[in-house]
Amino acid sequence: MSLLQWIEQINKSVNSVIWGPVLLIILAGSGIYFTLRTGFFQLRKTGEIFRCTLGSLFGKNKADKASKDKHAITPFQAMTTALAGTLGTGNLVGVATAIVLGGPGAVFWMWVSAFFGMMTKYAEVLLSIQYRKKGEDGRWRGGPMYYIRDGLGLKWLAGLFAVFCILASFGIGNMAQANSAAGALKSAFGFDPKITGVLMAALIGIIIIGGIKRIAQITEKFIPFMAIFYVAGAVIVLIANAGQLPNAFKMIFEGAFRLEAVGGGAAGYVLANAFRYGFARGVFSNEAGLGSAPIAHAAADTDSPVKQGMWGIFEVFADTIVMCTLTTLVILTSGIWDCGLDGIELTSAAFAQTFGDFATYFIGVSTVFFAVSTIVSWSYYGERCVEYLFKQKSAILVYRLFFILLVVVGSNVGLRLVWDISDTLNGLMAIPNLIGVIGLSGVVFAATREYSREHKKEKQRP
Repeated sequence: MSLLQWIEQINKSVNSVIWGPVLLIILAGSGIYFTLRTGFFQLRKTGEIFRCTLGSLFGKNKADKASKDKHAITPFQAMTTALAGTLGTGNLVGVATAIVLGGPGAVFWMWVSAFFGMMTKYAEVLLSIQYRKKGEDGRWRGGPMYYIRDGLGLKWLAGLFAVFCILASFGIGNMAQANSAAGALKSAFGFDPKITGVLMAALIGIIIIGGIKRIAQITEKFIPFMAIFYVAGAVIVLIANAGQLPNAFKMIFEGAFRLEAVGGGAAGYVLANAFRYGFARGVFSNEAGLGSAPIAHAAADTDSPVKQGMWGIFEVFADTIVMCTLTTLVILTSGIWDCGLDGIELTSAAFAQTFGDFATYFIGVSTVFFAVSTIVSWSYYGERCVEYLFKQKSAILVYRLFFILLVVVGSNVGLRLVWDISDTLNGLMAIPNLIGVIGLSGVVFAATREYSREHKKEKQRP
């Protein structure tokens, strides 16, 4: 048995336990719990959420103005840094993989995971602001390791999260992204993955040396640009395939609840696969419940945990409800979702039905933008966890060098193994974080009630 086969078998065994019914129920249940206890906050406060996020970018009090704290970043920069980590190649590759493995019905469960995941992400971000600490250098530090340690008093569990986050940064935030980018550039321009890996590693190394300030300055410019670029291309395809949109939605809803046997198996196999891969790829895409994004939000110059939490809700909406849905509809309206292709090849082929040969270049450029921004953001998450565990600059240097090396490795590893390992690491990372978030739910509810009271008083003032 080769080393890769040995790794694949071990990962498969661990993955089957980690992503079993228990974690899926906890992930879904935590989002449902926060949704019910806050009175469907993501629906009830929709207008206010958009006013406090996108709306705050305009006018005299816009959120993207220079931070008053020279060591902090603006709330908008915190959101774009976190969104860079979520708007990765999962929006291009993860959706296609979910459809292939779970059928079109997987997309419905991806939407469900996003709707309830909005409140999980809200709670994570709120807690990261509530329990963050300012270091001797004047910079804010926060995230699950801090609210688990200081909120629950479970130092060992906080350390466990930090270890899992570091490992996840190598998978979901690095190798999976580099692999997708290298594959896309090979298809589009014939680039050798080895050369692509080296060039990406060099670029990322230059960026991450500048720390959170440089990362935030880059993501606040790249994220809006690459989102508009990809949305425009997807909308053009959907206009061309408008006649197939009703059938696409029909496949999604029918597949989500289809109780049928496959290959002599028990009825419900299709439904189980749709649910499993929909939730798994949904979490992979928007990262609600993983605890990654709160690390970036903790660096924001804000005094309102609730308002920063609203940025978390917006992240999930933008990532899954908007971007993943666009990719889904492009694939389903193309009529080739079950042609035997997978991952970036399927997404590219779907765009090619409208764009022809240009689709390969469009997907290639989009993938590189998404991948590089995600890798950069996750390098910051990993760094903060390394700092939390070792508290030495030398440890951060070692982490950076290893992280950069894995960009090259990830560019040359098989797609399915990379994604499977990333799935496993996601689950391991989510476990301690969800314990912290659920354990501190009272803090979330109290802060939300207090904000609602103050907001109501402000509206009543003449």
